[in-house]
Amino acid sequence: MATPAPCSEACRKPPRNTRNVSPGVAARRAALHNRAADRYGCHCGIRFQFINSRDGDGMSVRIGIIGIGFMGMTHFEGARQLNGGHVGAIATRDPRKLAGDWSGIQGNFGPRGSSQTDLTGVAGYRDYHDLLADSEIDLVDVCLPTDQHERVVLEALDAGKHVLVEKPIAIDVDAGQRMVDAATRAGRLLMVGQVLPFFPEFKWAADVIRTGMYGRLLAASFRRIIAPPVWSSDMSDFRKLGGWGIDLHIHDNHYIGLVCGVPKAVFSRGILKDGLVNHVCTQYLYDDDERTVSCISGGIAAAALKFAHGFSLLFENASVEFDAGTYGDDWVVNRPLTVLGADGSVTNPNPGGGGEWCSAFTDELQAAINAVETGDIAPAISGQLALDALKLCCAEAESIRTRQPVAIG
Repeated sequence: MATPAPCSEACRKPPRNTRNVSPGVAARRAALHNRAADRYGCHCGIRFQFINSRDGDGMSVRIGIIGIGFMGMTHFEGARQLNGGHVGAIATRDPRKLAGDWSGIQGNFGPRGSSQTDLTGVAGYRDYHDLLADSEIDLVDVCLPTDQHERVVLEALDAGKHVLVEKPIAIDVDAGQRMVDAATRAGRLLMVGQVLPFFPEFKWAADVIRTGMYGRLLAASFRRIIAPPVWSSDMSDFRKLGGWGIDLHIHDNHYIGLVCGVPKAVFSRGILKDGLVNHVCTQYLYDDDERTVSCISGGIAAAALKFAHGFSLLFENASVEFDAGTYGDDWVVNRPLTVLGADGSVTNPNPGGGGEWCSAFTDELQAAINAVETGDIAPAISGQLALDALKLCCAEAESIRTRQPVAIG
């Protein structure tokens, strides 16, 4: 059994008391504390000694989800297949949802919520502050509307929790910076669920770019289009979301930053409404003048074009194409992942991925669990990269207004 002891200021937060709990729980708390101390440079010399035994999933990372709307439900379902982690609590003001009736939840993909969601073993809180006070929760998963992110994230970090927050990290760059800085001060992990890098075709493409399988990437173009959503009251007002140039297009900016690097500037044209970007076409400018990266994204499509995305990648030795979307009520793959070789060959590689509708979110959550266990954040969920993506969005808006290239600050 671990013996509780105060931790130095270098650890930022005192370890939670390990008395009067099972050996497995004590072992989990001690192990997580030791890993955090190693990661963040604790010099107090305190090391927990513990018996590496388990009471069921004693070493499992406990997730607390705040907000049970479509994204909260998606994360909950995605967490069912995790290794080393599970949902231990949820927080929602809706008593029906706390009772397991999620039938009112519907998004733009995946099934409608169940009226009998199994919440066995999951603590339910009407006030999210009670979840933050739950000593059993290690990782807080914030699935709230964007305008609520900063407050809840800062409170979670102050409570000593690691945090995964849904994209976008914020609407305002200063708010995003405050969250990144708060995580550094607290010695806790801040991760952002951008999810696109975990979709099979996009993960495959990122791996190909990283490994140089087809040589150097010469040019890339991306596309992401939606019709204004009518399926969510939280998303129906684009103003609350920072415009589609943030809420939707930040996926592209994040992915481009991940696979191509964050550009030095952007040059954009687009449609502004109430000062917010609703449609944008951007050229990303790099120190390498020959690197050509562009994207078209927005939320102005006709109602029948609910969603569409894709990419075209031009390498030294091959070209790669992918295009798919929801046309009417049908998911249509216009161009499956296709490699067009310099030798004239045309192949359709299998990008892998799970078979469940929420498999990409499972992989994203698994990356967050792995980060809590090791202290190392995968680039795809980095809070800093998510902040850089937001900076790109804001620079695009400025470029549209000024009709000039805008440097990334």
